[in-house]
Amino acid sequence: MDEAYDVIVLGTGLTECILSGIMSVNGKKVLHMDRNPYYGGESSSITPLEELYKRFEIGDGPPESMGRGRDWNVDLIPKFLMANGQLVKMLLYTEVTRYLDFKVVEGSFVYKAGKIYKVPSTETEALASNLMGMFEKRRFRKFLVFVANFDENDSKTLEGVDPHGTTMREVYRRFDLGQDVIDFTGHALALYRTDDYLDQPCLETINRIKLYSESLARYGKSPYLYPLYGLGELPQGFARLSAIYGGTYMLNKPVDEIVMEGGKVIGVKSEGEVARCKQLICDPSYVPDRVRPAGKVVRVICILSHPIRGTNDSNSCQIIIPQNQVGRKSDIYVCLISSAHNVAAQGKYIAIASTTVETDSPENEVQPALELLQPVDQKFVAISDIYEPTDDGTESQVFCSRSYDATTHFETTCDDIKDIYRRMAGAPFDFESMKRRQNDVFGEDEQ
Repeated sequence: MDEAYDVIVLGTGLTECILSGIMSVNGKKVLHMDRNPYYGGESSSITPLEELYKRFEIGDGPPESMGRGRDWNVDLIPKFLMANGQLVKMLLYTEVTRYLDFKVVEGSFVYKAGKIYKVPSTETEALASNLMGMFEKRRFRKFLVFVANFDENDSKTLEGVDPHGTTMREVYRRFDLGQDVIDFTGHALALYRTDDYLDQPCLETINRIKLYSESLARYGKSPYLYPLYGLGELPQGFARLSAIYGGTYMLNKPVDEIVMEGGKVIGVKSEGEVARCKQLICDPSYVPDRVRPAGKVVRVICILSHPIRGTNDSNSCQIIIPQNQVGRKSDIYVCLISSAHNVAAQGKYIAIASTTVETDSPENEVQPALELLQPVDQKFVAISDIYEPTDDGTESQVFCSRSYDATTHFETTCDDIKDIYRRMAGAPFDFESMKRRQNDVFGEDEQ
């Protein structure tokens, strides 16, 4: 360990593993350490099931009705991947897909007045949906056609909308869309957590809706993918990638000190040895003095013996409860996975409800979601602090990631990855240059 590296990475959460993989692919010498004996940090998958009961200090462990403990892989932080989203692109470009198998999530639903409905995202679905009345459907269909054709560089497609000037609220008004339709468009298609986006320029929202539609078009059932055996497979895939490029991984390695000199990181001390580095990437738990609290997330993991009512018996799905529907500031998310993804025993389902905490009784805040899941065999409640870095790393060269938010998809995590990359490299993350670099290593034929 006593040597010099370009980058040292502390923690094997998804953000850290992807950055470690990207840096390795970019030719950097990387040392990746984690104080835990397992991969994934905050975002690990817990197996066997006995371990989950122990972690949440529940009784004498799982009853026999739960099947074999080894058949379970329970994500602590559940998130689906958008089929056409940034994370899938990163996986494809870094070739990590060689080590992983994905399955399409069977449905995407939205909550309205106590019931759940399939999210309509194509013209045909919009016309068949029970979410809207007849005239509303026509207006929504027009809006979807406008979004699909929208190209900020082609004025003919803009229909008088200024991508950087017109707010999304004005665009909705232009198509005369009602509040319920605005709710599911903003929260179930564009995947915003709050309504702040309404008064911002519309380009970002239009691109998000396009991403949803393009992702859906790839597989048909829903725009989401999920890896077999759980998200814990992702960090491990990146660890293998890093190893191909000469990166070094060390689990169960205590971090005694981050060594600074003149306000800049020069290395990491562990068990009496110092590994030197020019840059450091880590999660908030390694640098408590460089982060500030930015709220809390409540996640309730529920084990069920049945699919969720109203989802056509889907083995996997996402349900979004827009904040307006339940009088909140932030949305509530539910994601359901099952033995179909090799994460639960046969005939069992794992549903996880999550939201941003707004009151002093977090578990009550996800009640609307828990009502959809009844009856629940066992629940595990976790309340996590969210931290964000106070130091952008320009001076110190210490680059800390943000905690994972309440969303059930990875787009916000990818934004953080791209932001850290930009600060480290001094240039924006460019998928194409990454792809070219890989061709140098793997040769064109393997693409």
